Amino acid sequence: MRLIFMGTPDFAVPVFEALLAEGHEIVQVYTQPPRPAGRGKALRPSPVQNAAERRGIPVRTPLRIRNNEEEQAFFESLDADLGIVVAYGLILPQRMLDAPSRGCLNIHASLLPRWRGASPIQSAILAGDARSGVAIMQMDAGLDTGDVLAEASVDLTETETASSLHDRLCALGADLLIKTLRHPFKPVQQSEQGVTYAERLTRETGRIDWSKSAEIIDRQIRGLTPWPGAFTTQDGIVLKIGKARVVAQAHTATPGTTLDDALTIACGNNALQILTLQRPGKAMMAASDFLRGTPVSKGVSLGS
Repeated sequence: MRLIFMGTPDFAVPVFEALLAEGHEIVQVYTQPPRPAGRGKALRPSPVQNAAERRGIPVRTPLRIRNNEEEQAFFESLDADLGIVVAYGLILPQRMLDAPSRGCLNIHASLLPRWRGASPIQSAILAGDARSGVAIMQMDAGLDTGDVLAEASVDLTETETASSLHDRLCALGADLLIKTLRHPFKPVQQSEQGVTYAERLTRETGRIDWSKSAEIIDRQIRGLTPWPGAFTTQDGIVLKIGKARVVAQAHTATPGTTLDDALTIACGNNALQILTLQRPGKAMMAASDFLRGTPVSKGVSLGS
């Protein structure tokens, strides 16, 4: 088929590569513009742009699409059979959704209608969901409200991070899309029951509130790895937490207080032992290495 591919992050690249391997013709790629990155803040193309340019496929990087008559007209002129949208980052107007003869399909990283919106992978872990998955959706003008053509699910482990789930759903989504294009499924309207929304993440989403239970904080750490990262502070210094474990321990300490000299922290319920952490400008390190250079004794308050 003659396709337009619209995507930006690493999550979209396996889908892009799978479509080409299947023999589909991708006539145009849309992706977010290059963004400043690294210490030098040099402009860095998106992973999808890099993949497309390696293949010699033309790339467009408009800052906006809505109210952009020129871009919408160009999109129509491509005369595509189908648009494939995977974590693109811009909302498509109805004119573009209708331009390909078979409309536009989206790979969404959740089991719709649960976790419509911007951060479905992270939200599933934060909420303690037992499973997640991907959905192939016929796009409409709503926020992830279109009919679902196919879904595939995975069970979440007790150590699942956003990074590990991202990698599993990447492969699952690419495989499911290829199967859907080979053998089209009957669209099923989404239920209005069980609808939840995944909010856009910010750095502040990662700030740890030690008055919450150790289990909730553990999910926060895992669900926000690698970005934006869960963090606390010690004497005003930000400490990013990479990994921790729940310690079933009754205590009367104020939440956020160290219970020993091994970075076991009192929570609203139970405790959490920090296993890896990162200081500003440093690499993530084991807590034992951190403590050799920066001892933290019992009774120290974090997060204040």
